[in-house]
Amino acid sequence: MRTGKRRSKKEKKAMTVSLYGNLFFVILELVMAVVTGSQAVLLDAVYDGIEFFMLLPSVLIIPLLYRPSNDKYPFGHMQIETVFLVIKGITMTSVTVGLITNSINILLHGGRTVDFGVVAWFELTACVLGIAVTIYLKKKNKNIKSPTVEVEMEGWKIDSIISLGMTAAFVLPMIVPFPWFQALVPYLDSLLTMILSVVMLPIPIKTVITGIRDLLLISPEEETVEEIKSLVEPIIRESNCSECHYEIVRTGRKLWISAYITLNKDELSVRRFKMLQTRCIAALTEKYSDFYFELLPEIEFDIEELNEILSK
Repeated sequence: MRTGKRRSKKEKKAMTVSLYGNLFFVILELVMAVVTGSQAVLLDAVYDGIEFFMLLPSVLIIPLLYRPSNDKYPFGHMQIETVFLVIKGITMTSVTVGLITNSINILLHGGRTVDFGVVAWFELTACVLGIAVTIYLKKKNKNIKSPTVEVEMEGWKIDSIISLGMTAAFVLPMIVPFPWFQALVPYLDSLLTMILSVVMLPIPIKTVITGIRDLLLISPEEETVEEIKSLVEPIIRESNCSECHYEIVRTGRKLWISAYITLNKDELSVRRFKMLQTRCIAALTEKYSDFYFELLPEIEFDIEELNEILSK
C-alpha cells in the first residue's frame, strides 16, 4: 500500500510539471499566434491547450488509479484513465481535421505572410524547452512506469521534433533568395500546418482505437498478446499440458491475464502448479509493471456426468 502511495505521489509530481509546462506554452503560443498570424503556431497552441485541459482531470484521478479492486469495482478504477485518453484522442483528432480545413481555405485565398524570423526563434526555444521536459519525464518515469506519463513524454518528444522542423522551415525564406521560392512564401505557413497535421493525425486516432478496445474488453493488440505468450508459454509447457489458451484484457494501465491448460493426466500437485504460476509472474514482471496473472486447469464439461448427477 505504501509503495502504491509513493508511486502515486511521484506520478502526480511528474504530471504536475507537464501540466504547468503546457500552461506556459499555451499562453506563449497564443500570444505568438496573434502577433505573427501563423497557423502553424496556432496548431501548437491548440494542441497544448487540449493537453492542458485534459491533464487537469488526469492529475486529479491519479490517486484513484492506485486504489485496490473491490466488490463494487472488480477491475479497480483503471478504466477511468482510458475514458480520458479516448476523449482526448477524439478532441485532438477533431481539432486537427479542423486546422487542415482552415489551412486549405487560406491556401485557396492566396495564402498569408507571417514574420518568419520571429517564429523561427520562438520554435527553436520551444524545441529546447520541450527536450528538457522530455528528459525530466523520462527520468521520473523510469521507476513508476506510468502509461499516462509515458503518453505525456511521447507528446513532448513529438512537440520538440515538430518545433525543430518548423524552425528549419521558417528559416528557409530568409536564406533562399530565388524568386520562384519567394513566390511560394505566402503559402509556406499553411502548407507546413497541413503537413504537420497529417503527420500528427495518426497519433490521436491510434489513442482512440486502443482506448475503445480496452473499454470494450477486447484483447490488446496482437503484438502485446504474442509478447505475453512468448514469456509464459515456455514455462507452462513444462507441465506437459496438451492444450493452452489465454484470456487477456487490458483496463487502463493494467493487464488481466488468465492462462488455461488442459492436463495430460488427472493429477498435478498444488505445489507444482503454484511454482509454475510464480515463475510465470516473475517472467511477466520483467516486462510489465501492473498486471494480474492466474494459471488455471481447464476442466472439461462432461454432459453424461451431469445427467447422472441430476438423475439422482
